[in-house]
Amino acid sequence: MDKKLYWVSIALATLGVLVSIYMTVYKLTSNNAMCLGSGDCSTVNASPYSEVYGIPVALVGVLGYASIIGLLALEKSSSKFFQQNSTLGVFGLAVTGFAFTLYLVYLEIYVIRALCPFCITSQITMSILFIITIIRLVRQPAN
Repeated sequence: MDKKLYWVSIALATLGVLVSIYMTVYKLTSNNAMCLGSGDCSTVNASPYSEVYGIPVALVGVLGYASIIGLLALEKSSSKFFQQNSTLGVFGLAVTGFAFTLYLVYLEIYVIRALCPFCITSQITMSILFIITIIRLVRQPAN
């Protein structure tokens, strides 16, 4: 296991959690001052696509990134099962997160026609995390 990529993955997932928490608070409070001057942020936040079955998309991000952090932490556990399989689990979550990210980028550009800087931060974070996860999975020694 490449320790540097492991720690970069944790850092990226932590950044993702923090940005997603920020955007969840913004969604729940509708405090436009949190957009830091970007009108597009409030446009995206007010769109019907900012929720999935009534759940804020940002909260889905919090749960996804937190799950990735949890699986990364389990890689260091004493359980041989988690040592061997957590990378694959992180890959599964990252692939799902990346696919959802592509969908959200499409919505922002072509449907909502507004780009939220916080959303872009999360989208870039998930994309890089997805790429790193592929690299980590390919480099993982065969058991």
